[in-house]
Amino acid sequence: MKKGIVLLLSILVFAGCSGQKKATDSTIKVEYKAYSRGFYQVVTIENQMVFITKTRDEKPVAFKIPIADWKSLNMAIQELDLELLSQLKAPTEKRLFDGAAIANLKITKQGKTYESQSFDHGYPPAETEKIVNKILSFVK
Repeated sequence: MKKGIVLLLSILVFAGCSGQKKATDSTIKVEYKAYSRGFYQVVTIENQMVFITKTRDEKPVAFKIPIADWKSLNMAIQELDLELLSQLKAPTEKRLFDGAAIANLKITKQGKTYESQSFDHGYPPAETEKIVNKILSFVK
């Protein structure tokens, strides 16, 4: 009888732990970073929370976004082929001569990180434009 209870409890504990791991693996973290000599901005989005940093030595300001915005951001990420994110070309090259801040997009999904090449702040590759515009809408 005792062995049966111990076995049952062991199964329940392991089943609960595996369920938590699946929930953790399905989280999405998005980081947008734009910087130049006189400009710095980092926007991190995770679990329906936005963290915005506007100077290099500042602590991030955090706030919760509406569920509709969180879902539309997730939908835009689902539409993007993350494996190709690092191969997308920037439409402009103003960042090469201080005409625009340098921007990067990093998406972490299911424990794997996908990062874009640098592009001009405000001029993302067409494939990521919906995601970047949504991220920047939280800053305003």
